[in-house]
Amino acid sequence: MDIGIVFPQMEINSDRGGVKAFGQAAESLGYTHISSFDHVVGANLENRPDWKMQYSVASEFHEPFVLFGFLAGATENLGFSTSVLILPQRQTALVAKQAATVDVLCGGRFRLGIGTGWNEVEYESLNEDFKSRGKRSEEQIEVMRALWSNQTVDYKGEWHSIPDAGITPLPIQQPIPVWIGGGATNVVLRRIARIADGWMPQWQPNDESLAELERVHGMAKEFGRDPSGIGLDGRLPLLGENSDSWAERAQAWEAAGATHISILTMNDGLRGADAHIRRLEEFRSAVPV
Repeated sequence: MDIGIVFPQMEINSDRGGVKAFGQAAESLGYTHISSFDHVVGANLENRPDWKMQYSVASEFHEPFVLFGFLAGATENLGFSTSVLILPQRQTALVAKQAATVDVLCGGRFRLGIGTGWNEVEYESLNEDFKSRGKRSEEQIEVMRALWSNQTVDYKGEWHSIPDAGITPLPIQQPIPVWIGGGATNVVLRRIARIADGWMPQWQPNDESLAELERVHGMAKEFGRDPSGIGLDGRLPLLGENSDSWAERAQAWEAAGATHISILTMNDGLRGADAHIRRLEEFRSAVPV
């Protein structure tokens, strides 16, 4: 089981040196990958008194592809993954190009985790349709895989048209693994079972969540797929108050069949790169990686 880290968006902020130090510390401590989640545009809450979502225009987010390009140049063997990139609010061919570039720069150690998101303000700001996002994401995956695996593509779909064109350079991985996040609805679970290389769920292992995992495996068999070919990347929040359970919870993910886990150092009052690096060291002492 690979053990990596969720990049602490909003808690390192615009500290260029801190971003670099965090990536280099992760690699030196033996973590396999850094993942990052994605928001491009935040809503102004001054004019939205009823806003109930977590993020706003005040939330600082590094753009994942730019972040990974920077960190790939500052490290040697670290892998990277988005967890998740909100794919339907972005142009498909451009995402394919950006992902291919990151894959080349990090030596073929990139996974593209995608989701459909929840922020209608963000979709409107990026001039993309919110209502069609789920179904459109399936065609996006098909288009990206074609672009990653062929020098030229001639494609005509419901939302995409590529007239005998392609991207260069192609990625090292052809195609790049596409993982899907979420899973709250049957539609998403079936999408994971049918077309995903891996799953990035939001739950922690328990009887209910493991039953959901079995459902996905059953669906995969219905689609003629071997469930063992679908990776599982679990998030493991690290709170200082429950540090004595970190090893046990990591083992629970491994017992559930996780191929990867990504530890989360955010949301525990840590501020700045040094504080987050210390948390990485604490976990490294508790759970060898």
